[in-house]
Amino acid sequence: MSIDRIAPMVDIAASGLRAQSLRLNLIAGNIANAQTTRTVTGQPYRRKDVVLQTTADALGGVTILNVERDSSAFRQVLMPGHPEADKDGFVKMPNVDLPVELTNLATASRAYQANVAVLKRYQDMVEVTVELLR
Repeated sequence: MSIDRIAPMVDIAASGLRAQSLRLNLIAGNIANAQTTRTVTGQPYRRKDVVLQTTADALGGVTILNVERDSSAFRQVLMPGHPEADKDGFVKMPNVDLPVELTNLATASRAYQANVAVLKRYQDMVEVTVELLR
């Protein structure tokens, strides 16, 4: 395998690591704010997600396009004693669904691990090549 075919594999894995790392951080923030009923905007916390796109080159990995806030509706929970409750006792809760976040966490973690494995195999290959050239 020539070096011009190996370099894109490293770039793909590196871009995947960056993307999944950001995804993991956003998921952690979503989980941490799953009960935050008031932010600086006065509204409940809005779930965040990353928008990824493959690069134009077939072997270029992914590009982080944007971090977007989920525009889905807030959940309404009956909590009459809560300071944020409306006149009917309902509180607007963040649009974070913990089972969805935990599933996303598992998939992002596996994708991160897969990219680390690619880089580890590359490192092993380079070490063997250097050893053979001695």
